[in-house]
Amino acid sequence: MVGHVEWVRFARVEHVPRVGEVVHARDPFEEPAGGGAVAAVQLARLAGTASLVTALGEDEHGRRSVARLRELGVEVHASWRAAPTRTALTLVDDADERTITTFGPRLQPLGGDAREALAALGALDAVYFTAGDEAALRAAREASRVLVVSPRAHDALGHGVHLDALVLSGEDPIELGEAARAREEADMLVFTEGERGGRYEDRSGHGGRWTAVAPGAQPVDSYGCGDSFAAGLTYAFGAGLDLADGLALAARCGAVCLTGRGPYERQLTARELKG
Repeated sequence: MVGHVEWVRFARVEHVPRVGEVVHARDPFEEPAGGGAVAAVQLARLAGTASLVTALGEDEHGRRSVARLRELGVEVHASWRAAPTRTALTLVDDADERTITTFGPRLQPLGGDAREALAALGALDAVYFTAGDEAALRAAREASRVLVVSPRAHDALGHGVHLDALVLSGEDPIELGEAARAREEADMLVFTEGERGGRYEDRSGHGGRWTAVAPGAQPVDSYGCGDSFAAGLTYAFGAGLDLADGLALAARCGAVCLTGRGPYERQLTARELKG
């Protein structure tokens, strides 16, 4: 996993505040999250262990992020920065949808740091990439047999680096816009569509759909579902599963995450996968 971490404060609200309105939050808690952290934990739960190459501020949020992610089975390779770790506030409404507000610029791994960390890990079956510069993306490509990327990688995209898959929300105009710049670099585009499942399209123009997986329990919180899906797909491709089985596994990851409070209370595990 090469990507970003944010220290997130979560809380539930009846609804997201309208202009000028005051709402009262309940059940607050905090976790290191963001696309890099959530996907790394999902990968660790499927594979037994996972490594996260990231950048963090030399502050309490950065130190707490490393400690908590290690508790969750992730080996963290952090580049320490003088800038503060980005924080965020996530409000989950009574429809179980989340709204995110971030504070401060995103810290991301740069080429030299990423290359050194990835080289120390040796040959990798798969990497999921959510943040970093162009050099970091090239280092991930060189280090891994399979490279799955999020359009949130922003400026790393559009420079001719070959991607095995680009995974994005089919309902997010920002991600759709970012993905357009990397369309010719990706062997496959995978568009998630929530409870409708999603669709995919390869370089030849061939495409198809998959159906959503029933959560199996009452939905609680949609935060982390997309990142868990992408991590599941990365794991599946790294393990050599074909496209249909990989999408089915990824869909299970997203559905299971939906049934937990925050991103980590419920994620698909290797034991559940074998069962």
